[in-house]
Parts: sequence; structure tokens; C-alpha cells
Amino acid sequence: MKQWYLALVALPIVLNACSFAPDYKRPDVPLATNFKEDGVWRTAAPMDDKSKGDWWHYFNDSVLNELEAKIDKGNLQLGIALARHDQALAIANENEAQLYPEVDASGNYLTNRQSLNRPLRSSSLNYSVYGNTAIGAGINYELDFWGRLRNQAKASALLEQASRADIETVRLSQQALLASIYFQLRGYDTQIAIFKDSIKAYEREFTIIKNRHDEGVVSGLDVARAESLLDQVKGQLQDLLAQRANLEHALAVLIGESPSSFSVAPVDNFVEAYPHLPTELPSAVLQRRPDIAAAERRVASANAEIGVAKAAFFPTINLLAFGGYQNSGYGNLLTTPNSTWMLGPLAFLPIIDEGRRQSLVDLANAQNKELIVTYRQTVLNAFKEVEDSMASLNHLQSQLTEQSKAAIAANTTYDLAVNRYLGGASSYLEVIDAENTKLTTQIAETKVKSAQMIAVVSFVKAIGGGW
Repeated sequence: MKQWYLALVALPIVLNACSFAPDYKRPDVPLATNFKEDGVWRTAAPMDDKSKGDWWHYFNDSVLNELEAKIDKGNLQLGIALARHDQALAIANENEAQLYPEVDASGNYLTNRQSLNRPLRSSSLNYSVYGNTAIGAGINYELDFWGRLRNQAKASALLEQASRADIETVRLSQQALLASIYFQLRGYDTQIAIFKDSIKAYEREFTIIKNRHDEGVVSGLDVARAESLLDQVKGQLQDLLAQRANLEHALAVLIGESPSSFSVAPVDNFVEAYPHLPTELPSAVLQRRPDIAAAERRVASANAEIGVAKAAFFPTINLLAFGGYQNSGYGNLLTTPNSTWMLGPLAFLPIIDEGRRQSLVDLANAQNKELIVTYRQTVLNAFKEVEDSMASLNHLQSQLTEQSKAAIAANTTYDLAVNRYLGGASSYLEVIDAENTKLTTQIAETKVKSAQMIAVVSFVKAIGGGW
């Protein structure tokens, strides 16, 4: 009895002593001490009262906040990621369950009739029809001496963790996409307001020029030019309105609503709230980005799969046990003479497979190498995205300064051109040129402001979320 007890105590130790999976080490990646494009950045004070995930609150836009809140409930891409995680979790649970004994029960209550033409049939008709009853329970337990089941369970558990990180990757990606489209839409709102103001100004000019023509002061050519310019700007306005509608439809799809019943009220005087951004060291980016976490977990899973493939070279040993009662009649089943049982190991040992198992090991090693390269590529892409967004923000700030100066100068030029024309010192072509320059610089300034806000969103996405 003591020997059996010691054997039972030692069995789990033996089963966990062997694994053919290589010792896992996170792949090395080139890591800089700081970013090249950090520029002159202010250190942002932490906002402890806001969730790190709700980074869009830094823009202080109630409409954006309302739209972002609908991502978790309505975004279809996020729904797909959640469903895929459920699949990964189910697989992980199924593989973990294989580590434990399987207990089954069975029973039957059958009536059999022998064929009258069956060879060696009993000559007595009393035995042509007979009963068959049985009841029992059994245990089937694979002894995981080589770590196949443990590595398989570990691999699937790591994939479940990767899938969980995928959810956060999709969530952040969809949140950032929504914010980018929203700021692009607000940029169109400003452009549309500029065009509407320009149309009003061009209509006033057209009226003045037409009156001057009626008085014989200017030629019909000036009237035609003024009318052509007015119609041209009206056509451009319609194009802007169509593009804004497309962005509105894109927002509807992102939050899982029908484009036909969704709208965002336009804002003529949208003011950009530009948050102060933190600098993130490369090592911090590694810890924050969910796509990097997912890639690393997949490398660890592939490492465990190597152990699964190598274990296939060794015997599969199952411990079987069964006990129950069986009777060929309909009498009392639960009696000692009707008892039956079975106990013992069942082994399967591969001998010749023409290299199939070695091919599976080679496949597992190759997949592991691929995922290591993918992990390194993911890390480098993350650093690139941070550098790109920081470079954009630095250069966009300088660009905005110059573009604002250009817009002011163009407005001054336009006023001078109008006064010169009304005073008879220049032709209407000079006014048209000044008007086009004024409108172009105003639109360019608006586009830079929108690009700035979108670059902020890209930076937040690049560092893995809020701060």
C-alpha cells in the first residue's frame, strides 16, 4: 500500500519533468535610448482623473467623446476580434482539459435476434432472441511523459493571450481611425465655411462690377470674369460638401450605425484643442503597444509548439480503467457474476513514418523563426510610426506658422488689389489673382491644422494609447 501511495505522489513529478520545448527567451531587438525626432516637447502632466484608455478626452471635444464611446458597442471590426478571442479561449480550454483524466459512463439495454441462416447458430429457438444489458464507467488518462499535452496547452494559452492583445490593437486602431476621420471632417467644416464666406464676397463683387458695367465704367469682360469666378467657387463648394458626406458615412460605419440615419452637425468655427504630448522612450513603447505584445506571445507559442512536434517521436501511453456489469439476459444485472473490469496501460510507439514527424519538427522550427522575424518587424514598425508622427508634428508646427503668415499676406494683397481696381489703377485680372491666392492660402492653413490634429492621433496610436 505504501508503494502505491509513493507511486501516486511521484507520478505528477515524473509527468512534469520532461519537455522538449526549447527554453524560451524573448527575441532581441535593436533598442535606441531616445527618439531622433523628439524636437522640443513639453512634458505633459498626468491626468489621474481620466482613464489611460480614454485618450481622446485630451481634445476636449464632446462630440468626439460621444462617438468614441460607441466604438466598444457598435464597431464591427472589434466584434470580429472579440469573436476570434472567444475561439482562441475555447481552444485553450479544450487543450488544457486534455491534461486531466477523461471519465465516461456507458450503458445499454438491447434485444438481439440471431439470423436463422447464421452458421453455428444455436439449434434452440429459445436462443434466437436474447437480451444484452450492460452498465459501467471508465477512465482514460494520457500520461504526459514527454510534455506533448503540456506544451500544447501552453501554446494555445499563449495564443489566447495574443488574441486578447489583438482586441486592444483593433480597439486602439478603430478609435484612432474614428478620431482621424472626425478631425478631417471638422477640417472640411472650416473649409466649407471659408468657401461660403468667399461666395458671399464674390457675389458682392459681381453686383458692384455689373453696376459699374451698366454705368459704362468697365467692360463686359470684367462681368464675365467675375461671374465665372463665382460659379467656379460654387462648384468647388459642392465638391467639399460631397467629401464631407463621405466622411460622415465612414463615421457611421465605424460605430455600427446606418449611414442613412447618421449625421454630425457642422461647426463653422471649429477650434482645435492641441494637447501637450509626452515623450516616450523606446522601451516604454515596447511595454505599451498591444500589437508588440501579441507578436511576442505568438513567438512564445511557436516555441512551445516545437516541444509538441518533438514529443511525437516518443510513445503515447494511456492509462485505461473500466468497471461495470454485463448480462446476456434480462435478469438482475448488478450481481457479482455479472461484474467486469479492465485496468492497464495502452501504448503507441511510432516505428517508421518516412520522415513525417521530422518534417513536423522542421515546420515548427520554421514557423518559430518566421514569428521571431515578424516580432522584430513589428517592433521596428512601432518605432518608425513614433518617429514618423513626431517628425510630422514638429514640421507641421513650422509649416502652420509660415502658412498663417502667407494667409495674412494674401488677405492684405486682396484688399489692396480691390482698392486699386476700384480706383482704376489695375485690371480685374489682378483682383482675380489676389482672390485665388487668398482662398488658396486660407484652405492651405486649414488643411495644416487638420493634419496637425490627425498627426496627434497618429502619435497617440504609435505609443499605444493615452498617457
